[in-house]
Amino acid sequence: QVQLVESGGGLVQAEGSLRLSCAASGRTFSMYAMGWFRQAPGKEREFVATISWSGGRTYYADSVKGRFTISRDKAKNTVYLQMNSLKPEDTAVYYCAASRSRSPQQDDYAYWGQGTQVTVSS
Repeated sequence: QVQLVESGGGLVQAEGSLRLSCAASGRTFSMYAMGWFRQAPGKEREFVATISWSGGRTYYADSVKGRFTISRDKAKNTVYLQMNSLKPEDTAVYYCAASRSRSPQQDDYAYWGQGTQVTVSS
């Protein structure tokens, strides 16, 4: 079992930065690939980024490539999403999730956090 708790969301102006954190509990955390997803009002939840269990491989949605960086600290059981050059269209609830494999598909993720709100003002 893996429990996930996101933090770090908030209100930021366009072109600003935020760093989201996802703290995991459960001794098997290091065996899971991790992903970030987001859901904007009135829209379906979408993939943002994923990182392998080792941290050596990452994959991003085209909409955030070059602006967002996913990373993980196994010693702290934490995954991060550094978000730079934020745009109003990045406004959403951001969720972290754990999967047995690095994947952009939501159905591949067995464990989810409760989400953290990110609002980008223009």
